[in-house]
Amino acid sequence: MTFNIDINKVKANIRLIKENAEKLNQLGSDFPALEKNSLRMLASLKMLELNFPDIDLNGDHSEGYDAGTEGYDAGIDGDFDAGNHADHPRDHCNHNHTGGSDSSFFLTRDFKAIMDTALGKKNPDLVVKNAELVNVYTGEIQKNACISVCGDRIAFVGEENDFIEGPETKVIDAKGKIVIPGLIDGHTHLAWFVTPSEFLRYAVKGGTTTIITETMEVFPVAGEKGVEDFMASMENQPVKIFSTAPATSSISSNVTGMSREVLHKFLLKDKILGLGESYWQTVFQSPGNFLPAFEETLKKGKTLEGHSAGARGRKLAAYTGLGISSCHEPINADQVLERLRLGIYVLAREGSIRADLEAIAPIKDMGVDLRHLCFASDSITPKELMGNGYMENILKKAINKGFQPIDAIKTVTLNVAEHFGISDYVGGVAPGRYADMLIIPDINTIEPEYVISSGKVVAENGKLLVKPRVHEFAAKSRNSVTLPEKMIDRDFHVSVTDKSDAVGVRVIELITDLVTKEKIIPLNPVDGKIIQDIEHDILKVAAIDRNLNPGKYFTGFLKGFGMKSGAFAATGAWDTADIITIGANDKDMAFAVNRVHELHGGIVVCKNEKILIELALPVFGLMSELPIEKVADMTEKINRKVQDMGCSSNDPLLTMITLTGAAIPYIRICEQGLVNLKDGKPADLIVES
Repeated sequence: MTFNIDINKVKANIRLIKENAEKLNQLGSDFPALEKNSLRMLASLKMLELNFPDIDLNGDHSEGYDAGTEGYDAGIDGDFDAGNHADHPRDHCNHNHTGGSDSSFFLTRDFKAIMDTALGKKNPDLVVKNAELVNVYTGEIQKNACISVCGDRIAFVGEENDFIEGPETKVIDAKGKIVIPGLIDGHTHLAWFVTPSEFLRYAVKGGTTTIITETMEVFPVAGEKGVEDFMASMENQPVKIFSTAPATSSISSNVTGMSREVLHKFLLKDKILGLGESYWQTVFQSPGNFLPAFEETLKKGKTLEGHSAGARGRKLAAYTGLGISSCHEPINADQVLERLRLGIYVLAREGSIRADLEAIAPIKDMGVDLRHLCFASDSITPKELMGNGYMENILKKAINKGFQPIDAIKTVTLNVAEHFGISDYVGGVAPGRYADMLIIPDINTIEPEYVISSGKVVAENGKLLVKPRVHEFAAKSRNSVTLPEKMIDRDFHVSVTDKSDAVGVRVIELITDLVTKEKIIPLNPVDGKIIQDIEHDILKVAAIDRNLNPGKYFTGFLKGFGMKSGAFAATGAWDTADIITIGANDKDMAFAVNRVHELHGGIVVCKNEKILIELALPVFGLMSELPIEKVADMTEKINRKVQDMGCSSNDPLLTMITLTGAAIPYIRICEQGLVNLKDGKPADLIVES
């Protein structure tokens, strides 16, 4: 094939881009589309060089080309230390098994090689033959399907089996078994307990080939650089991992909102698909913090992920009208239906925070189109991941609850991909898409015999074949707990001026393990201080800022936790940069917090100023560097230890770290004080009679 290319015109265009790149970038703050388009033009030139190596793009213009490429990489990846990214050649003929770098994911494919493979002129790298293919586009099962793969992309899908088989071609005879697309989790939180590489050791072998994770936990404690480091840990892995930018919804004003400049940089990243979940109450209460960010996100053509728990009618319509396109909060079929009718993608939860699949299952019998229905984990603990599996387990449950198998498969493949605008790349088995697919015994048995990700077999019969890349986190990411001095018991004293009469105290009362309400309880001061009342199950709870305003703290009271002695402390308090601690006495509270500081983040249970059990979480104060098996064992032992001390919660750790959350009703605590989520306003600890 001959291409007639005017080299002089190519060089002239390069010089023109060089001359105007700086002007375009300057205009980018006001006209972001110009900036991104200029960067994509530079990337296209780089693609031209890669695909047509005979064209000499060097010479007196090469400096401009290199500078332009650096500008492109900076625009996508920011100025994060590139040393933390594993180097890999952009070989567009034979990709490795990873999802590729952020700046190349949507731009790179070897068009000619894919075309020649489909036409039978080039040997495929992988062939799956004699398959029963679940076609998620048509809702049918294609008999005797042959799937040819070139590099990391699918080149051909059809009934023709007369492919050219070369010596390097890997051939898998499906023998009439079912092929489905790789599974997608559209909403999860990977910055939880274990590093991404440890999580993937179990997630990959079950058939999940694409993950979209929030970054909301990392940003408050590590900022822009921390998010970039977190994202770097998910690059060059056996599967593709995308992110959403943090929406920064919080009851703490220190955490709420981010600069337009930082958001702009996040949204330029290809691997960031949108703005993460923003709580509808917080948006309504502080529109000035959120609406500009919503507008910026939509200008970039990216999604606004929603969190509409409890919203209905006019409130839900107003929230949707802001551009919100998804919600993972419906807890029954009626709530799902209301959102589907508004055009919202429902990412129904089935994970460790909540399991809503059974309650929403009646939606399948309501006679409505389910193409906007998806399933997501919304995070899963190491123990449940190891014991039950990941998205394959959710798919099994959906089929067992009566969803038609093909409809169920769509909810964890194509539907998710369409929501995020990545269905040209993932979500189905079709030419041009990444070669992500599972071979399963039959349509009702979601037990992958083969897991293929980006054209490579990454797991076979439950055994992981490709080891996830272990990321070396930056020193700053491993040092996110910075208290100015050790805490002492006096720091947790709650003093009152009236030293004798009972004082009305606004107490956080647990209604369930997660839901709270306020209760005004008269408590008698002791030596001018309000203290714990263990007999009546009233403990102290405190939140201490560990990063943004280090050492700022607030102490309140908690009823319903049940702990009779000692103290419990942890980093990872939701939606804040806080350490959270619950204690039956002030000395143990101080001891637990100081030990968490020494660990650079973690979980500590103590009694009489002696450690009973602890788990270090040094990565952002959120993740351990231990193997997932050890972390699963330790978190279970920690919960049991707290329960042994009298705690009645099914998951004491989750109950504690959610006390700072800005989304679960109603009364919450942070380093700035108590907040009532009904109106978003501060609530006084001491209530005047």
